[in-house]
Amino acid sequence: MTLGTPLQLKRTINVKAIVTPTWKQEAQNALQGQLGQVDAQIQQLDLQGQAAINEIRSQSANPVHPNVLQQIDNIQIQVNQQKTQLLEQKNQILQQLQQVQTVNLEEEVNQGQIESFFELHPGDNLIEKMQVEIVLRDGVVVEIRGNA
Repeated sequence: MTLGTPLQLKRTINVKAIVTPTWKQEAQNALQGQLGQVDAQIQQLDLQGQAAINEIRSQSANPVHPNVLQQIDNIQIQVNQQKTQLLEQKNQILQQLQQVQTVNLEEEVNQGQIESFFELHPGDNLIEKMQVEIVLRDGVVVEIRGNA
């Protein structure tokens, strides 16, 4: 590589959103949708667990035999473990929903990250080139901060 040849590099760009009524509504709708999905998964898990238990009982000649009871206990333990994970997920979503409801209008919040490529030339400041942010208002870019 010669002294004047640029180099193509990849960087991570932070994306921020300015909180607007539209942003709040969309975020709340998305989180409510996630809550609905988790609730449906919990309900489905309960139904599947009960169906498996009923199947074991119906196929067993002696439903109170220790082996049958152990199988039923194992199913209930698995269902409860998965249910605990889903309830933790639901709790996290509820916390996010509360944060969305309490965030102030015009405040900037993190929306995630994207990756982009950029050219680095001799004499460029690499640190400045790596520190780029995009600011959105209702999905529209309103500002690109840093040395894009």
